[in-house]
Amino acid sequence: MPLSWTELPERGVVEVKGPDARHFLHNLLTTDVTRIAPGTAGYGGLLTPQGKILFDFIVHDAGGDCFLLDVARDRAAELTKRLGFYKLRAAVTIADRSDALRVIAAWGNTAIAPAGAVAAIDPRLPELGLRLIVAAADALPDEGRASPAAYAAHRIALGVPDGGTDFAFGDAFPHDADMDQLGGVDFTKGCYTGQEIVARMEHRGTARRRIVRVSADAPLPPAGTPVMAGEVEIGTLGSADGVAGLAMLRIDRAADAMRVGQPITAAGVRLTPALPAWARFTWPDAPAS
Repeated sequence: MPLSWTELPERGVVEVKGPDARHFLHNLLTTDVTRIAPGTAGYGGLLTPQGKILFDFIVHDAGGDCFLLDVARDRAAELTKRLGFYKLRAAVTIADRSDALRVIAAWGNTAIAPAGAVAAIDPRLPELGLRLIVAAADALPDEGRASPAAYAAHRIALGVPDGGTDFAFGDAFPHDADMDQLGGVDFTKGCYTGQEIVARMEHRGTARRRIVRVSADAPLPPAGTPVMAGEVEIGTLGSADGVAGLAMLRIDRAADAMRVGQPITAAGVRLTPALPAWARFTWPDAPAS
């Protein structure tokens, strides 16, 4: 695959800096921040006490007790404010740096980071490529320049969800959004906000909503369109690239529908669900008779 790269204007950057930065973030986030080193990144989130995702982001160690959180830009100011609530006496500064820094995605066999960039292999899935943060004033090469839509198509083809489109913040558990499958939850670390509920879902195997791939013979309708099994709503359509997309489904109900050949549709367009190649979950078995 040739080199492709694009700026992601819908992404922002929150900086957490200071001698207590690693400990501060580790105690709040779903990921193990102690394992993130310069040149690597982690994927994680900040949850409600009830275990719902408030924010998801990629965490870069920028060196010098500085961490950069690659987050949805329209959530960056709120994340800055929310982290400030937890600061107490921690020796950290927290700032929304979205105007000064840009988020870049680069993918393909020859993807390399320019000098001065904070860069790491995407922690969710290596096939996504590099995730980079550069200064807004930095010049970028023309070679390999692509559109954000091209990156979205790449992400959708790999079956990786996008927060705010494929799941609603404040409404989805990490398991719903496949964060447990994509390295976004560390089940061996100590406590973090919402940890008890997330751990219970993991150990009891009670996750029934999942984001999966869908394909169709006609262009998919917009994100948010209900997905139906016959006359019963079983989920919601998310990101789409023509006839390929993602949807959050009740996988038990989707499996039942596929088992008996019942049509699964969105706004009248027939869908064929499929698990992402990286998924460790499976379609549930039929209930015992």
